[in-house]
Amino acid sequence: MTIRLLLVDDHAVVRSGLRMLLENEADVEIVGEAGTAQEALQAVECLQPDVVLMDIGLPDLSGIEAARRIKAQRPATAIVALTIHEDKEYFFKMLDAGASGYVPKRAAPEELLTAIRAAAHGEVYLYPSMAKLLVKDYLAQEGPARPSRTLDGLTEREQEVLAHLADGATNVEIAETLGISPKTVARHRENIMRKLNLHSRTELVKYAIRKGIIEP
Repeated sequence: MTIRLLLVDDHAVVRSGLRMLLENEADVEIVGEAGTAQEALQAVECLQPDVVLMDIGLPDLSGIEAARRIKAQRPATAIVALTIHEDKEYFFKMLDAGASGYVPKRAAPEELLTAIRAAAHGEVYLYPSMAKLLVKDYLAQEGPARPSRTLDGLTEREQEVLAHLADGATNVEIAETLGISPKTVARHRENIMRKLNLHSRTELVKYAIRKGIIEP
């Protein structure tokens, strides 16, 4: 699978650096660039990228509002935030807007590539410091996790897949670990989300913490 990528940042030098970093990756095709939110919305409509790499600080609209409009315009396009901001306010607002990844600009190139690839395959990637914010926020709201092994009608295999998903594994990694195909993993994942009435990887992680499947 070739990932069709749109770069969105108001600094041309940043976009140029990202292009140099990413264009030699065999599975990444940079289909366009945008310097404003409006340009990004137009580019998404015309180019239909798989992933938008989005800065939060744009001159016309915030990247958060741009992400929200992109997801409303084309839900199939995944969004990865690449930003200098590492505080709770921006992080949670970007997740609420529909972002599938959140990576600070200080991150290593390998982490950015991991986030792009995860988003393109329907996964979520959160930089470790951001993931800790998510867990801390959940625990502050819910209190300490109370382990419970009543798993709402999940089969034994679905419980195994759930544990790996909540621990951050991709469909391919789970397939290799359990000796099944990625398509089978995807089917199990759909069943899990349906049975538990969950709608995102974030909700799935919270459920797994609450049930004691993974440790915070």
